[in-house]
Amino acid sequence: MTLVLLCSSCGEYNKILKSTDYELKYSYAKKYFNEKKYTKSATLLEEVVTIFRGTVHAEESLYLLAQSYYGQKDYQTASEYFKTYYTTYPKGEYTELARFYSGYGLYLDSADPRLDQKQTYDAIAQLELYMEYYPQSERAKQAQEILFELQEKLAYKELISIQLYYNLGTYMGNNYRSCVITAENALKDYPYSKYREEFIILKIRAKYELALVSVEDRLQGRYRDVVDEYYNYVNEYPEGKYIKQVRKYFDFANKHISKSY
Repeated sequence: MTLVLLCSSCGEYNKILKSTDYELKYSYAKKYFNEKKYTKSATLLEEVVTIFRGTVHAEESLYLLAQSYYGQKDYQTASEYFKTYYTTYPKGEYTELARFYSGYGLYLDSADPRLDQKQTYDAIAQLELYMEYYPQSERAKQAQEILFELQEKLAYKELISIQLYYNLGTYMGNNYRSCVITAENALKDYPYSKYREEFIILKIRAKYELALVSVEDRLQGRYRDVVDEYYNYVNEYPEGKYIKQVRKYFDFANKHISKSY
């Protein structure tokens, strides 16, 4: 019985695909969409969207096409169609939803922090636009929370890079300099990140290691850098979890600073 129904369903779909009755195709596209058969609905909608351009069905069919790809979890394609929709219909019935889902889908598709973050940057761009257009929307709070989460993902990616440079040390060059530069950039780019203290301690560790491998004419300046970083840390984190560690760095550096420096 199940096989018969399946064959019947396939036969129905194939007949609709071959039909030249675009109103019929559209009605079935909506039927398949409501049944969550998103691949079938997208296939039919891809065809009718072009045919319906400029008609009463144009707006809805384009939005349903975007949602059909979203339902398939093809978020990249969905985002492109959502953007096409809100660009074509800036005051359309579904414009707010299209702007939201164009970013939200890319957020769902955002890669692990260790991988390329193009989707993350694209999601941020789309959601920032959404917030700009609809700051009072019922979805504005959710969009803002997602933006914070995506920013933290980018901050974590920077933390991974900083840790890598520090761990590489003097392997094939002096990676401590790169560690310091990357940490300083991360502090500028993500000043309120939950990883801020991690950025700072890695910068201090790298500056301490730079002092240990420094040539004589740069040694005093690098010891002074360690001392300065110590004061910066304790001013911001007087009870920080790395306070004992930075105190050891400070004591060592301060002990080796020339009185005439």
